[in-house]
Amino acid sequence: MQKKLLFLCLVLCVAAFTACECKQVVKQEPPPPAPAPAPVEEKIVLNGIRFDFNKAVIKPEFVPVLDEAVAVLQKHPGKKVTIEGNTDAIGSDAYNMKLGQRRADSVKKYLVEKGIAADTLTTESFGESKPVADNKTKEGRAMNRRVEFKVAE
Repeated sequence: MQKKLLFLCLVLCVAAFTACECKQVVKQEPPPPAPAPAPVEEKIVLNGIRFDFNKAVIKPEFVPVLDEAVAVLQKHPGKKVTIEGNTDAIGSDAYNMKLGQRRADSVKKYLVEKGIAADTLTTESFGESKPVADNKTKEGRAMNRRVEFKVAE
């Protein structure tokens, strides 16, 4: 009798398992790997320099700023940089455009003499058209007599 019960139990278990949907093993694919993070481009910051009134001569206190620019550009050979010359609002527009160009050219000359490839540097004058400070004050005019660097991204 025990054998019949055991056999009956076994038959019921097999029948129940056959009818059960849980016997189907679902093979799940592992999730795809996360996408690689986008490369982060290093941001290059080049500080500008200022000039005396009506001058395009690089002042000694700005030589370290230019030397820092040289070091940064040497780490990024081939990076294109525009050197932008600016002036205060004293003088005619035409004169200030020429003065801004002379300032940009003097900075380019310095960078090239320090080993930066001339073909990576362009110059542009904005004269008095892009002030960063009020041209009505002495301090504001001094801030506007400057050269700025724009790095092409």
